[in-house]
Amino acid sequence: MLTLYHCADARSFRALWALEELGLDYELKLLPFPPRIRQPDYLAENPLGTIPLLVDGATRMTESAAIVQYLATKDGPSALSVQPGEAAYGAWLNGLHFGEATLTFPQTLVLRYTRLEPQERRNPQVAEDYGRWFVSRLKVLNDLIPDGGWYCAGRFTGADISIGYALLLAETLGLSERFSPQVAAYWARLQARPGFVAAKRAQAAEGTPDWQG
Repeated sequence: MLTLYHCADARSFRALWALEELGLDYELKLLPFPPRIRQPDYLAENPLGTIPLLVDGATRMTESAAIVQYLATKDGPSALSVQPGEAAYGAWLNGLHFGEATLTFPQTLVLRYTRLEPQERRNPQVAEDYGRWFVSRLKVLNDLIPDGGWYCAGRFTGADISIGYALLLAETLGLSERFSPQVAAYWARLQARPGFVAAKRAQAAEGTPDWQG
C-alpha cells in the first residue's frame, strides 16, 4: 500500500493528483501546515519536515516532481508517462522539472514574504519581484501548449501535473490574474480533469490551510 503524507494544496498535491489519475490504492495522511512545527512527531517519518513524503515499502521519496515520475513509470508505461524512444521524452522530463524548479520556486518566495513570515518580516518588494519572475517564466507556455491541448506528446501526462500544481499555487497567491488567455484556458482544462477533482475531494477533510489566507 502506498502512503502519502500530505498538506492541503501543498507541493504534495502533485503526488495526490498522480495517484488519482492512475487509479492507485493509497493511504492518505493529512497533516497541518507546516507539519514540522504543527505536528513535530512527523519528523520521525521525515527528518526534513517537508511535504510530500511518499512511502512505498522501503522506498521513501520527498521530491514532488520525482514522485510523479516514479508513480508514472514504476510499473512500466502508464497514462502519465512518456517512454525513452518517444519523440517527446525529453520534453516530458523537462516539463516535470520546469513545473517545480522554474515555476514553483519563485512562488515560494512570494508565499514566504506575504503569508508565512511574521508581519514585521514581510517584504512586499521581494514578493512583487518574485511574482514578476514567475509570470515572466510562465510566458513560455504560450508557445508550448496548443489550443485545447497539453504540454507534450499530444496527451495529458505527468508533466501537466507538475506544471498544473504551479498554476494552482499561483491562484492561491493571487497571481492567476496575470495569466495569459492561453495559460488561463490550460488551467481551466487541468481543473476539469477527473484526477484533479478527486484529489481535491480527497484532501477536503483537512480544510483550508492557514497559509492560504
